[in-house]
Amino acid sequence: MALKILCCGHLVRHPLGGHSWHHLQYLVGLARLGHEVVFMEHWGWPDSCYDPARDAMTSDATYGLDYLRTLLGRHGLAGSWCYLAEDGREHGMTREALAQFCRECDLCLNLSNMNWIDELMLCRRRALVDTDPVFTQIGVHGMAALDRYHALFSFGENVHRAGSTMPTGHASWQPTRQPVVLELWPVLPGDPEAPFTTVINWSPMPDHRHNGRVYGQKSAQFEPFFCLPHDAGQPMRIAVNAPTEVCQRLKQGGWELADPLGITRDAGTYQEFVRSSRGEFCVAKHAYVVTRCGWFSDRSTAYLASGRPVVVEDTGFSDFLPCGRGLLAYRDREEALAAIQSVAADYPEHCRAARDLVAEHFDSRRVLTQLLAESV
Repeated sequence: MALKILCCGHLVRHPLGGHSWHHLQYLVGLARLGHEVVFMEHWGWPDSCYDPARDAMTSDATYGLDYLRTLLGRHGLAGSWCYLAEDGREHGMTREALAQFCRECDLCLNLSNMNWIDELMLCRRRALVDTDPVFTQIGVHGMAALDRYHALFSFGENVHRAGSTMPTGHASWQPTRQPVVLELWPVLPGDPEAPFTTVINWSPMPDHRHNGRVYGQKSAQFEPFFCLPHDAGQPMRIAVNAPTEVCQRLKQGGWELADPLGITRDAGTYQEFVRSSRGEFCVAKHAYVVTRCGWFSDRSTAYLASGRPVVVEDTGFSDFLPCGRGLLAYRDREEALAAIQSVAADYPEHCRAARDLVAEHFDSRRVLTQLLAESV
């Protein structure tokens, strides 16, 4: 049965490549399942719009609006969106038309709890997709609003499971994961001489203390890996927004630094960066690792979908995803080095296994069908 679905996110406020793919694969994936999809975004707070051209936060949404029109237009979603700006103007659909869609829609799907307007209460069902487990549950992203939703989902797939200390915020969560529209990720042969790469935000917010425990960012996990390229004898490239002293240490350890703004300028530049890589090496947020919450990155699914093997820090995802071929989980520096050598030793097989894994476990048709069944 075809449904009417309102999908809330933040593409105008954060118009960058990897973030675009995260949203697109919900929007395009739902549309390809035959559903009618509308994207909605609200300005949220003063100066909430990032303008990559100026590398600045601003109240002017011009850059993001142009970006959104182009992005959605390329995927057959032109006109199926509404942005409510800080200056009171309505872009795309009018607010009245949006309210009417809310009255008619079967489900409001809110990605990351970044939007709220009163009209969403008109939707028959409302579901939240938590993409930042632990921090959502300890209230960093607005715990008080969770009672607005009929269903709560989290990328922390080990939530409520033995062996995980992921906080729940006294709410009941269901596991979910990033959908991948496989057709949007055509596979080209990988270059075994290319560098391992990744794109990270060093420390987007401070560490948080909750019930006597500290939950940190990726910066808290990187110390053993500053010299990894030298230790592994492999080329490695990182696109990172980090302090000068961190960048200096990375370069001294053999990392090649890439321009994060250039790489994440749009969905196309991001995809090309992934394709130009041998594979991915990355750490995870400290909070994800110490709670063993099971989070798995939508960035890593992009590498897998491109047929590029992934070497990433285990957050507990090894409990439910097959590891060892295509996807290699590590817990310390020695395991990371062994995984990198494994990829180098049998690169073509790891590339094949990467694509097979994402097709089996992240295909948007399967992920979104299950999400809808548990929401509606």
